[in-house]
Amino acid sequence: QVQLVESGGGLVQAGASLTLSCKHSGRTTSTNGMGWIRQVSGKARELVATISWSGTSTYYADFVKGRFTISRDNSKNTMTLQMNALAPEDTAVYYCAASVRGSTQYVTQLEDYDYWGQGTQVTVSP
Repeated sequence: QVQLVESGGGLVQAGASLTLSCKHSGRTTSTNGMGWIRQVSGKARELVATISWSGTSTYYADFVKGRFTISRDNSKNTMTLQMNALAPEDTAVYYCAASVRGSTQYVTQLEDYDYWGQGTQVTVSP
């Protein structure tokens, strides 16, 4: 089992920055690709960014390219999402997710994530 706990959400004004963190525990040695997924109220979850086990490969959704940066530190069992130039449309619940399947690459398909955190709310006011 892998446990994931997000932190760092909150209320900010448009243009501000926010850093989300995900602490993973349990069978962390089996954690491969990880990602941040968000869900706007009333809409389906969507991938924001994902990172390989080594941290050397990343993938971003088009709507965050150039604004968000994903990173991880396996020695500290943490993954981070640095969010800059936030806009009201970024308002959502942000989830941390992890895959424990064979590949160490990043994971773009939501159905390939095995563990999810409880989510943290990010609200961006105009």
